[in-house]
Amino acid sequence: MPTVALPNWDATQSRILDAADEVIVRRGVHDVTIAELARRAEVSRPTIYRSWSDADDVVRTALLRRAAGILAQFPARERDRTQVVADVLRFIRLFRGDAVYGRLLAEEPEAFTRYTLQRVGSSQRMIIGWLAQAISAAQPGGTVRTAPPQEIAVMLLLVAQSAVLSHGTVAELIDEEAWERELGAALDGLLRP
Repeated sequence: MPTVALPNWDATQSRILDAADEVIVRRGVHDVTIAELARRAEVSRPTIYRSWSDADDVVRTALLRRAAGILAQFPARERDRTQVVADVLRFIRLFRGDAVYGRLLAEEPEAFTRYTLQRVGSSQRMIIGWLAQAISAAQPGGTVRTAPPQEIAVMLLLVAQSAVLSHGTVAELIDEEAWERELGAALDGLLRP
């Protein structure tokens, strides 16, 4: 099965993205400026502008790189429905535990929403591609329903994003183990033939 193409960044771009990660984790998205990134990455502002149009563009790329790093931890392999659900749950655990995404979810949910939910961006497209490949690989075995893999992947992403974003709201109503179990059941139901 082919793997999802993960973007590559050169050494200078990586330093700039590392600087963005650091600012987001320490002070939040609102403090990510071109001047601050240039200072932290020890590059000129024009160097940043050669790759990105503004600070928001850098943040979006930093988030894409974080998502790509999580996806890189999943080897390409044949899957069935159970493995697809397990991989999605593992992705969610890694995502929530990521320093940048975890900071956004805990401290800046409005920024998380702006960067991940208001439009389908590169990160979501990459995740949908990964999910569609996993679904496509599982369908021939009969454990995943027959429907266009891309369409099922979009719905899996919507369910997972909603659960992740709402997690803090319901944390006092459902413990972590039950939350993950019930999310797994919802994902399994979405995939079941």
